[in-house]
Amino acid sequence: MASLHYFILIFTSFIFLSFASAAKPVPSKALVLPVFKDKCTHQYVTQINQRTPLVPVKLTLDLSGRFMWVDCDNYVSSSYKPVSCDSALCGLAGSIACHTECYSTPKPGCHNNTCGLFPYNPVTQLSTSGDMGQDVVSLRSFNGKNPGGNVPVPNVPFICGSGIMLENLADGVLGVAGLGRTNMSLPAYITSHFGFQRKFAMCLSSLTNTSGVLYFGDGPYASIPSDSLTYTPLIRNPPSVGGVSSEGEASSDYFIQLKTIRVGGKEIRFNRTLLTIQDGKGGTRLSTVHPYTILHTSIYKEVVKAFKKQMGSVIEVEPPIAPFGACFQSGSVDKNEYGPVAPFIDLVLESVGSTYWRIWGANSMVKISSYVMCLGFVDGGMKPESNVIIGGRQLEDNLLQFDLASSKLWFSSNLLVHNTTCSNFNWK
Repeated sequence: MASLHYFILIFTSFIFLSFASAAKPVPSKALVLPVFKDKCTHQYVTQINQRTPLVPVKLTLDLSGRFMWVDCDNYVSSSYKPVSCDSALCGLAGSIACHTECYSTPKPGCHNNTCGLFPYNPVTQLSTSGDMGQDVVSLRSFNGKNPGGNVPVPNVPFICGSGIMLENLADGVLGVAGLGRTNMSLPAYITSHFGFQRKFAMCLSSLTNTSGVLYFGDGPYASIPSDSLTYTPLIRNPPSVGGVSSEGEASSDYFIQLKTIRVGGKEIRFNRTLLTIQDGKGGTRLSTVHPYTILHTSIYKEVVKAFKKQMGSVIEVEPPIAPFGACFQSGSVDKNEYGPVAPFIDLVLESVGSTYWRIWGANSMVKISSYVMCLGFVDGGMKPESNVIIGGRQLEDNLLQFDLASSKLWFSSNLLVHNTTCSNFNWK
């Protein structure tokens, strides 16, 4: 049976231990999964095929998640394997628990001497303990232009959660797909197993009736031009931010170094020390769980003030509709090929030369009704865990490539500028 390769990489966050024979690589550049935006929760949901026989399983996407976890209350599979406490895989996962008290007939989620980890619901921010297991997962291949056939991926590690952990997740979801900076996330396992470059990319659709796409491996990414991407370094936050982690474990989040913010080309004034990570707090990170960008109160007030000033004669709606701080009459907002005409917001980033992530009106404005649209940023208070959290609305229709070998985030800004969107991926 094909199995796993993990290579010890001292200076990176992925630590792979070789504990079985090599898997035969698939004849493709990458594997792909569809990603849908849930209309009710605004969560981003993917669907994998897992188990023997294969069963479709919906999972909420968590860019910061340490690993994949699945509700095992009704889990049935002939290929499921528990992971023992003394296994190399358990050590690789950084487990801090060994489950030894299963009193029922052995089944997924209940075996003695089983590696224990803690499934985390990023919406409710609740955790519980769960057994670690492995099972087959099937994804589609991708050759850089078009998707191909289904490819089985054996022994994909995941954690057994329970039904109580599904609270506030999108309807029909059975767990969480973790994409975080750990050696147990889906990108870590899949790219290692097939010998792909240690990269993955994400393109979230702004629509709820068509899917975006998640790529495991390198580009090219279909019709999206590679010269549309620029990069900024990914940085590490030494302590963990959310969920249960072992002592000394670095954060699984993706942090970037924001230097300043411009609204309509003009730099706003705020305390820039808020953009640095101090004792694990502060800094700027990306999130697929938060639907809108969250800013420290002092930054938020300046962004809103500058934005409202530059909206000029556009009619403001008072009071604004919670949770937003600036709303406008839709009929007074002009439209163009990049969405609502609004002051563009530039996130000026650390890089060689001048690099900025431009947020156009299509990403900054949120339609509330036929009559009202609002600036899609929210106030995070005076003591948020991260002072800037770039949320889902601002990530949509942007191609984001996470180059984990070189610790770089490559980004496109809104693909409308290149006459395409994330929903244009051809799944046929």
